[in-house]
Amino acid sequence: MLATYHTVTCTGEHEIIIQKSRFIANIARVETEAAAQDFIQQIKKMYWDATHNCSAYMIGEHDQIQKANDDGEPSGTAGVPILEVLKKRKLKDTVIVVTRYFGGIKLGAGGLIRAYGSCASEGLNHIGIVERRLMQNIHVIVDYTLLGKLENEIRNAGFTIKQIQFLENVNLEVLTEESSKQNLIDWLFDLSNGKAAFVEGEFEYIEIEQN
Repeated sequence: MLATYHTVTCTGEHEIIIQKSRFIANIARVETEAAAQDFIQQIKKMYWDATHNCSAYMIGEHDQIQKANDDGEPSGTAGVPILEVLKKRKLKDTVIVVTRYFGGIKLGAGGLIRAYGSCASEGLNHIGIVERRLMQNIHVIVDYTLLGKLENEIRNAGFTIKQIQFLENVNLEVLTEESSKQNLIDWLFDLSNGKAAFVEGEFEYIEIEQN
């Protein structure tokens, strides 16, 4: 699993007008090629009367699945510019479909490349990007008398407490990057005067919105 990567915040749509042609970007987060193809087909059904529904997607930890489709536009003028936007932004598990309704003015190859790239880029700006950061859940088990002190120190240090379970002892579930795990455990062990116990839990991604 990657320590960190970027993808889109959610599914969304954004439209721009270029030389009287409507360009509509529909964007989604997908984890498989089948999901990407399903999304493309959904958009094609939604905009069945459009002149073109061009698309691109990039999927996998190492971007091993990359596809671009011009859907009738001159070769290399639509799908590839969309894919290049994904590559430039270093986005993973993302599919973009740019729909075009022809407005009567031909753009030429260069104009098409700029139009499809701009629509994809502006669509991403509109929908938003998140950083997905891999974190490990550390269970910090302490006596109730230590809860107030440790909870305050953990929060003030900028760590995320996923939840607190009140059982025979208190179980604070703290999220940390793997590289910081041992420092966290050592720090809390010292704060508790050696009274805290620790259990390493599962890994999960948290999402941080990017400006």
